[in-house]
Amino acid sequence: MQYILFNLFNMEVLNYRYRKLLKETDMKIHRCLFSEIDWTQPLIGIEGQRGVGKTTMMMQRIKKTDPSGDKSFYASLDNLWFADHSLIDFAEHMIVRGVEHLYLDEVHKLPGWERQIKNIYDSYPELKVVFTSSSLLEIDHSIGDLSRRVSLYFLPGLSFREFLLFEGIDAGKSLTLSDVLYSHESLAPSISAGLDILSLFKSYMNKGYYPFYRHMRTNDYYNRLQQIVTTVIESDIPAVEKKIEYETLLKAKRLLTIIAASQPYIPNISTLAGLMGTNRNQLLKLFDLLDRAGLIRQLFSSTPTPNSLAKPQKILLDNSSIMHALENPKIGASRESTFASLLSVGHKVGFAKDGDFMVDGRYIFEIGGKGKGFAQIRNIPDSFVVADEIEFGFENKIPLWLFGFLY
Repeated sequence: MQYILFNLFNMEVLNYRYRKLLKETDMKIHRCLFSEIDWTQPLIGIEGQRGVGKTTMMMQRIKKTDPSGDKSFYASLDNLWFADHSLIDFAEHMIVRGVEHLYLDEVHKLPGWERQIKNIYDSYPELKVVFTSSSLLEIDHSIGDLSRRVSLYFLPGLSFREFLLFEGIDAGKSLTLSDVLYSHESLAPSISAGLDILSLFKSYMNKGYYPFYRHMRTNDYYNRLQQIVTTVIESDIPAVEKKIEYETLLKAKRLLTIIAASQPYIPNISTLAGLMGTNRNQLLKLFDLLDRAGLIRQLFSSTPTPNSLAKPQKILLDNSSIMHALENPKIGASRESTFASLLSVGHKVGFAKDGDFMVDGRYIFEIGGKGKGFAQIRNIPDSFVVADEIEFGFENKIPLWLFGFLY
């Protein structure tokens, strides 16, 4: 009897949390990905770092298509109910209630989640499922056979354009890379008219990548980002690397502080391995884990040689908000991290021998302040200077902030 009451109580808690979230969900602003998802698919996965807005996106979908919430149900899989029940139990219970759409949050919290979702997909085709995960490593590690069934999407952090929307400023639609490269002289003045665009962009670089910045003081925001970094290192990495030692996790934290304090970080693998008391292979493995976990971004040569195949030529933190949370960053590294995070959505970003970045195997970009010139990339086809602290550009010199409109 106590067991039955316990289960009923926890289901009641699930329902209360769902209804409360649905009521509190704001429909004013939708992330860029919302309109790009094919919501008609029977199985949809949304991956992305903690705090980028995956839960809000699911709740907005429910509120838009099922205002009463009766044909849908949302649950986070870290709820106690799932300690004693499978997802199949949950799906069957929901079908009896007339639910047609399940929204499952943080699936990586439930052991064997991928097998259970596959069983729901195969056994109950009338039930559509959307799931999210904040553990990029877990999705990468566990998706397996599910990858043939699921439509998988990635939700990045805020672009500068989206940040402006959260600040109450509608500065227009997103641009293509071609728009930015070849029409920036007309686009930049029209977008920035009446705005202190440089001050806004500085604020974005400091704290604007994660939507929850709106509800926190800056110090609290950075503290939460530090907690996210700690969770990734102490929880997400060991979940997929079962034999990893605690000492290695401490080295991962130390490695992040080294990268955060650099301008930017050009790794000398042998020197760094000696400094951290590890070997080359272990260090490269650590780089790979931190990259796949969404904490760093490795840049590899776009024209690799046999010696450079496994070695990153440059390493940046994933975005400048994390940089500011971990360290008082060098402005050069902050600019490069911001550029790379913006361009990595829909484009391939690599290391360039001449210049800072090669994008899509074609375009060369040199990043700097307003005084940055073309000395390093002069006479190179399809090369551009991307300058911070300028409102407008001229010819092949483009303001950094305008790349924040690519999504």
